[in-house]
Amino acid sequence: MFKIVRKKELAPDITQFDVEAPLIAKKALAGQFVVIRVHEDGERVPLTIASYDRDKGTITLVAMRVGKSTALLAELNQGDVILDLVGPLGEPSEIENYGKVVCVGGGVGIAPVLPIAKELKAAGCHVVSIIGAKTKDLLILEEEMQEASSELHICTDDGSKGYKGFVSGLLEDMLQKDIIDEKTSKTGFSKCWAIGPAIMMASVVQVTKKYDLDTIVSLNSIMVDGTGMCGACRVEVGGKTKFVCVDGPEFNGHEVNFDLLMSRQQIYCDHEGICYDMYQEECKCKK
Repeated sequence: MFKIVRKKELAPDITQFDVEAPLIAKKALAGQFVVIRVHEDGERVPLTIASYDRDKGTITLVAMRVGKSTALLAELNQGDVILDLVGPLGEPSEIENYGKVVCVGGGVGIAPVLPIAKELKAAGCHVVSIIGAKTKDLLILEEEMQEASSELHICTDDGSKGYKGFVSGLLEDMLQKDIIDEKTSKTGFSKCWAIGPAIMMASVVQVTKKYDLDTIVSLNSIMVDGTGMCGACRVEVGGKTKFVCVDGPEFNGHEVNFDLLMSRQQIYCDHEGICYDMYQEECKCKK
């Protein structure tokens, strides 16, 4: 069992947990994830590691309440325990001094982009970060991203804070102003990381393709065992089948078949909705 030593509400339905997991904290690297199980009958939920403290032996997880399992997780408090927590899983981000880079985080995807930006800055990169949400009330980890970045730009869909529009729109404006070769549309940026909803990452990739900017995305496909045995997390990258849990979660965004990814993400939506509705009814009855 893994004890929750700190719980913090970052935004409506988005919660941060600091969890005692010394062995995982000792090995964790930016880009990796864990699989949790809240209780014995619970499903396995993959969550990217948002931070880790090797001295304290803790890891930080951020989860959005979207279904029964994440609702059960959100109800846990400081001092409670998570039954199972396996990790670190997946391949870590490839960190080195790339020069000028851009990190884009959308919604709860800001959490997994945070350790990447932090490690890139520590490696000597000039890190320009863009974070976005529907409204200012849903923006998370703004102070942490400010510290992890050389420059931080904020956007909201409704314009309640920063740039009005999507992160992809702000990114395109930024790249357009940074072109250093008019013939090839090459910019001063050497690499881009984008993490968030699949539709957001797909939009970012459409933008970066125009400027021939290498782009890494972290995929959030359906996952069961997290060790490459079940094949539930398979995606198509460069025309080949890859498993997110062992080959990823990071891939070359220009090679990802996002249409297939988003289609597979919808497979169990109806069942998940029914299950969540039943859970909410159970909660009402208990009250």
